[in-house]
Amino acid sequence: MVTTLAMIILAGLILQALIGMAFFISSIFEREKRATILGGIQLSGMIFLALGFLYLYLNGLFNSGPGGISLFLLFCLGLGGVIFFFRSTRPNEKALKGAKGYVVGEAGRFDERDHVFARNRSLLPGSEQYAAYYRDHPEWEDMDAKRREKGGPTGRPGSIDSPNADANVAGTLASASLSHYLSEPDKYSPEPHIALREKVTRKKVEMGLDEATTRIKGYAKALGASLVGVTKINPLWVYSHRGEIFNNNWEDWGKTIHVHHGYAIVCVEEMNKNMVGSAPHTPTCLESMINYAKGSYITTQLAGYIANMGYSATANHFRHYDTILPPLAADAGLGEVGRLGYLITKKYGPRVRLSIVTTDLELTEDKPVDIGVEDFCKICKKCAVCCPSKSIPHEEMTVERGLLRWKLDAQSCFEYWGKIGTDCNVCMNVCPWSHADTIPHQIIKTLITRNQYARKLFNLMDDIFYGKKPKPKSPEKWAQFGTWK
Repeated sequence: MVTTLAMIILAGLILQALIGMAFFISSIFEREKRATILGGIQLSGMIFLALGFLYLYLNGLFNSGPGGISLFLLFCLGLGGVIFFFRSTRPNEKALKGAKGYVVGEAGRFDERDHVFARNRSLLPGSEQYAAYYRDHPEWEDMDAKRREKGGPTGRPGSIDSPNADANVAGTLASASLSHYLSEPDKYSPEPHIALREKVTRKKVEMGLDEATTRIKGYAKALGASLVGVTKINPLWVYSHRGEIFNNNWEDWGKTIHVHHGYAIVCVEEMNKNMVGSAPHTPTCLESMINYAKGSYITTQLAGYIANMGYSATANHFRHYDTILPPLAADAGLGEVGRLGYLITKKYGPRVRLSIVTTDLELTEDKPVDIGVEDFCKICKKCAVCCPSKSIPHEEMTVERGLLRWKLDAQSCFEYWGKIGTDCNVCMNVCPWSHADTIPHQIIKTLITRNQYARKLFNLMDDIFYGKKPKPKSPEKWAQFGTWK
């Protein structure tokens, strides 16, 4: 009995040391100096503990009465800890209903004209639309005018890294140009079969739900999507009126947006962790635009694929949105919306960009998931603590337009973007869910997905190993400049 218990405990200690070694190697891979140092100390302690236990066993300490009792208590303590942190605690019923689980009142559709981006990019001083909008919203006119004078959504691009930002800004603008090119109606919403250039009418490709879903998801991933989910479209997540204008289609401004499709195919594009790690500097903005371009390409191709099979489809990407993406992504089972306002996926955290295709092609829906984000975000608050513009709330969720949510201060966030000339991404970088998808972090994410106590433990550990306010790190070598070289 003593030998059996000792071997079980020793196996557990060795396994613990192996996980510690994996974390140490992962920290080196992630270029996390603090975590590497502390991980090395932790690994040394784990190895010493395992060797110490083995030494005591080989010297017969556990064969005595007190030693045997100590061994049994140690076994019970270890087994109790495993059960305590590995067991599944009470699920979040709201999350399991998707975004609609957070509808607590009379919710209404959001007007795209009120979006801070639309006001800054699409309202031209002196235009009829400008006068009409600020007649109804005089409280924003002076603020928006001052921001507009700075040159655009991100002010003077790359100003935080001036005069070393030119190459990264050039890449950012190049990526944005692809999305703009794909913002014309015939590209984001192709007519069925038009892309085939055939003079004869073809019948629709008939498929069962499962086959259609398999083909659609497979094609999207082949194009470069990291994750793909499907959901029926909740009308609440469709913008009420058009506010963004990119091709001088001013006749569309203020028109009611109608989406006649029943399904949304949601694509997730992973952002490079090393590039995001430089936030709020220009490499992270460049990485954003690279992935917005990917999303534009993926969804335009996917819409064309569906159109060529005889169905209607519309791409929603960086330069054309009919829908609000995070709640649809939550409905499609790709994650939950966190305190910072982004979708948080289990695999990549908020370190992603989203794009969507709406379609009348019937597909198999994915179910919403509960990965513990709401509970974790209540404990963590790291994004709010680290936010340079103090735009992320520290408080509990509030009801906004009939939705229970953490309400981001879009005005102050946007103001900071204009000041530094990038899209910041500090919140995305510091989120504990954003760590690299390595084995130790996979284990941790599995635990915090299942167990509310593990969320508290690993939130504390994240502060210890990575710091409460992580500093920007060097990006990929090709995007480095100045002191990073």
